[in-house]
Amino acid sequence: MEFAIDRPKLGGFGVESPIRLVGLIFGILVAAGICLRLVARYAHIPCPFWLSGVLQNPLAERRIGSGMLLRRAGVGRGMKVLDVGCGTGRIALPAGECVGAGGEVVALDIQSGMLRKLRARIEQHGLINIRTVHAAAGSGNVERDYFDRALLVGVLGELPSPTEALREIYDALVPGGLLSVTEMLPDPHYQSRGRVRRLAEGVGFRFRESFGNAFVFTLNFEKPSPSEIYGRISS
Repeated sequence: MEFAIDRPKLGGFGVESPIRLVGLIFGILVAAGICLRLVARYAHIPCPFWLSGVLQNPLAERRIGSGMLLRRAGVGRGMKVLDVGCGTGRIALPAGECVGAGGEVVALDIQSGMLRKLRARIEQHGLINIRTVHAAAGSGNVERDYFDRALLVGVLGELPSPTEALREIYDALVPGGLLSVTEMLPDPHYQSRGRVRRLAEGVGFRFRESFGNAFVFTLNFEKPSPSEIYGRISS
């Protein structure tokens, strides 16, 4: 005589239901990621102010901390640093401490809400060497031949005109100055190494070095000196 053995139930579902639920959640997340990626490809929308708290989280700091990014860019005392798409200051604030009283950080962002929060944080930290600029990258609102370092951290894919922005950054750096570009998955605006190099080298930057891997990386580019540019043209 055979007996039907009932499978254990969990909340009215079979034991396989948690596995199905996990699979469903994973599928939804993957689909959402693909949708965000497609939207980001055609709509260059910066991270909204109401998500600014996400930018200041321990996970991001552990994966790619501000101190590590500043070391990769070679930021030191007395330097002038341009932080493009600064947000609420995850890079700008430690950069201000790093360059010291003899240096300066210019924090540029198109969103006034981000800059208001950054100014409050600057005051809280007692820093007097950080200047905020409310403008879009590439709009001609930064000095020429002025900065030693420029940083783009998870911002390049948000720019509607990346070539214009990179051209402005190129002009803003002194000869020998460095542009440091960092990209990290799962940012929907993530840019590949190849695309970053094509864009940067397309406006005249010279590739210098690379850090990290395909998921989280930093590429550094140097602005050549006039003599190097002349030598390149003449050859």
